[in-house]
Amino acid sequence: MLETIKETISFIRKQTDLRPETAIILGTGLGSIADEIEADTVIPYEQIPNFPVSTVEGHDGKLIIGRYAGKEVIALKGRFHFYEGYTMQEVTFPVRVLKFFGIKNLFISNAAGGMNPDFEVGDVMFINDHINLMPNPLIGKHVPEFGDRFPDMSEVYNQTLIRRALDAAMKHGLRAHKGCYVGVTGPTLETTKEYEYFRIIGGDTVGMSTTPEAIVAHQMNMTIFAVSVITDLGVPGRIEKISHDIVQQAASKVTPKLVKVISEIIADL
Repeated sequence: MLETIKETISFIRKQTDLRPETAIILGTGLGSIADEIEADTVIPYEQIPNFPVSTVEGHDGKLIIGRYAGKEVIALKGRFHFYEGYTMQEVTFPVRVLKFFGIKNLFISNAAGGMNPDFEVGDVMFINDHINLMPNPLIGKHVPEFGDRFPDMSEVYNQTLIRRALDAAMKHGLRAHKGCYVGVTGPTLETTKEYEYFRIIGGDTVGMSTTPEAIVAHQMNMTIFAVSVITDLGVPGRIEKISHDIVQQAASKVTPKLVKVISEIIADL
């Protein structure tokens, strides 16, 4: 895989002179954050050697390199999911490319269902822990250059950045919480009892991404900040039928305030 990564990085480096240290993975409905980036280079995924291609509505499939909040950044406008039929190695391949490209700080966003009864649709949750119910992306032959075979997972998400985010959210009038994200395979949305189970085992939100990316990034010693936008509720008595369109619409309404929060954090890096 190392040779494949090197081939991909070689291609990307030929497209730009920028060498950012911060990357942002933009999830469902949050792709408009990319509009805030002063783009130097935009590369469709299908043009990047060895890159998967996004197949989900709301994931445009573009690599954007430019400037945001006074910093050079890379943004992945669209991600890859296990439910699309990709292997976990393919799902997390872009994260490994980012690390070897020189990225030190990884920001991850997603749309999620909220099980915590204190949450409302349109709130955000800064992830301080996760429960991964997908196949672990580190299963398979170990590559020493990627990091430890058995990485410690006691603190995956950066606590300092979470505190800064909570302060910024309060300043901008964004209802924000911190809590635990449950990563599941999808693509089915949750049953009533699944929501109940995820809450019992300690989850506050649930979604179909993020945990594989975070595991791989943490193995490679990247600083990780992740946020869930609450697009629907899995709280007993408040569960309604949900669709992907509704999820996208709910996420997009939160974006303007979330952009301000993320930009402040990145500016302070």
